[in-house]
Amino acid sequence: MVAPAAQSPHLLAGPDGYDDVGAIRQANGKVGLHTVDFFPPVVDDAAAYGAIAAANSLSDIYASGGEPSVVLNLAGFPREWGQDILEPLFKAAVEVVLEAGALWVGGHSVLVEEPLFGFAVYGEVDEEFLVTNGAARPGDRLALTKPVGSASVTIADKRGLASAAELAAAIAMMRRLNQYGARAMRAAGVKAGTDITGFGLLGHAGNIARASNMVLHLESAAVPLYQGAAAHAQNGVFSGGAARGRETLASLVTIDAGVPEWFSSIGFDAETSGGLLICVPAERCRDFEDAMPAEEPFSWVGEVREGPAQVVLS
Repeated sequence: MVAPAAQSPHLLAGPDGYDDVGAIRQANGKVGLHTVDFFPPVVDDAAAYGAIAAANSLSDIYASGGEPSVVLNLAGFPREWGQDILEPLFKAAVEVVLEAGALWVGGHSVLVEEPLFGFAVYGEVDEEFLVTNGAARPGDRLALTKPVGSASVTIADKRGLASAAELAAAIAMMRRLNQYGARAMRAAGVKAGTDITGFGLLGHAGNIARASNMVLHLESAAVPLYQGAAAHAQNGVFSGGAARGRETLASLVTIDAGVPEWFSSIGFDAETSGGLLICVPAERCRDFEDAMPAEEPFSWVGEVREGPAQVVLS
């Protein structure tokens, strides 16, 4: 049920379509994109936390095919956090916002026991390039622009199990903006896609499946993993999102018998500042490939098939 306050002829994407943003048709011919995201630290390094939080908050705009233009920070910090933490955190977040070409025009901070940091973000896109969860079509190929398994690496680090190289690689990828994926979507005429964050790969694929009433078939062998994620997952290192996802998505997701349980748990687990899962029209795959820079690797991980709504991991 959609609240009356979220009903308008100008609302192109909102809470009833599992979409990443609120998308509103504007008088200037553009579509305004609105999103908000904030979370507690996933890593201990303050600068990495600030950069990842900024990239994560900006991602929904890119997932909708747009470009961010204005951000407002949302912050809750413990009283004992001093400038030795706050200065590198904000400095790194500023760098990511500037890289995105957006304006940081203010925000709001409060004192809390558990730290939280993120942004409310506004962006725009031409209506013809708007990407939603509800426009996947049979034959679309599924592209994924970042690995999965970030939770296994970051939790392993907190337990003293991850190597410095594993953590550094994960931080670098989580900090990376999804801007090139958004531009490639526009170049290839993509209409459906999402980013992979709190609901995990299978949960966000499920949102596309439900909104589009299609089957999303994912090939486990084609899905890239973060460095070290497989080893940690095989040792049972996941966030609580893995068990919750397996439970809440049981009726929507089918796991083939040959898929290892540790791999499916990664698929159910939450991701932080993950990549884009993009439904590329089959006839436009070359356009998509040509638009992605060589230094921005991506993987073809499956395809869209006729419904009813379901995700299949084989």
